[in-house]
Amino acid sequence: MDPGRWSYVAVLGFVLIGCLWLEFALRTRVLVRTRRLLASMVIPLLVFYAWDAYAVASGHWTFDPGRILGVHLPGAVPIDEVLFFLVIPLASILTLEAVRSVRGWKAGDEP
Repeated sequence: MDPGRWSYVAVLGFVLIGCLWLEFALRTRVLVRTRRLLASMVIPLLVFYAWDAYAVASGHWTFDPGRILGVHLPGAVPIDEVLFFLVIPLASILTLEAVRSVRGWKAGDEP
């Protein structure tokens, strides 16, 4: 397999490396609050998946076949793109929770 096909996934891997340590170093507890995490990620995942499927089917945009793994899900959405919809929100949530932890900001759901 052409190494260029791993480009999209490699970027996502670097994003995870850049923020996943926050979960452990600052004890953000994002990953252990699975219901809360899923509730914040599932709806956007479904909306953006549908949006991508529509955009690809309509010819509004495409994905460079030389830069993705080549595995497509229903609607011709590359699995790399679905991983994007999972990794980027997770990175955002981890970053927000890390800032909250350091700054002592309250979210309103603390006991």
